[in-house]
Amino acid sequence: MSQPVVGVLALQGDVREHQRMLAEVGAASTPVRTPDELDAVDALVLPGGESTTMWRLARTFGLLEPLRQRVAGGLPVYGSCAGMILLADRIEGGVAGQETVGGMDITVRRNAFGRQVDSFEADLDFPALSEPERPLHAVFIRAPWVEKVGDGVDVLARVATADGTGNIVAVRQGRLLATSFHPELTADARVHALFLDIVKEA
Repeated sequence: MSQPVVGVLALQGDVREHQRMLAEVGAASTPVRTPDELDAVDALVLPGGESTTMWRLARTFGLLEPLRQRVAGGLPVYGSCAGMILLADRIEGGVAGQETVGGMDITVRRNAFGRQVDSFEADLDFPALSEPERPLHAVFIRAPWVEKVGDGVDVLARVATADGTGNIVAVRQGRLLATSFHPELTADARVHALFLDIVKEA
């Protein structure tokens, strides 16, 4: 099989940063702005950015329904931060009428950790990654967290909380992967490597 081509939704957000990470793990990537460009890719990254802006632009560009159809059809997709919100079936704290692409049986709370000034970094235990003994340094910027997961969703990582339960910040459901944080803003490409493994399995 030829090398899979991973699209990066290029309506708004960290497009170049994801393309840099994909190149680092040996994946070919291309920006996606139109339904035709979406049809041409084997997998997709939904980048960090502003989830309401991305949803509105996806609707304006005629991409929302094609995205839903491809996700429902088994397209491997990775969403970071705003991308996690777009993949969620349910949102808490969204704006009036906010829609998602959906596909993941999760409830996500938008801006759960607070505003831009509340952005932070943390080291996470993430056993699904290569070198699982090495913590993943994660960057959270106006980040969501996952409030509830359905039966078919695997929780991959949590960020520590005072009560010891930990907020869910990384999940996988079949070919769909999502993180609350921005691995594309670090030098650690292991999340993108994990996604590429999912793409190759598919």
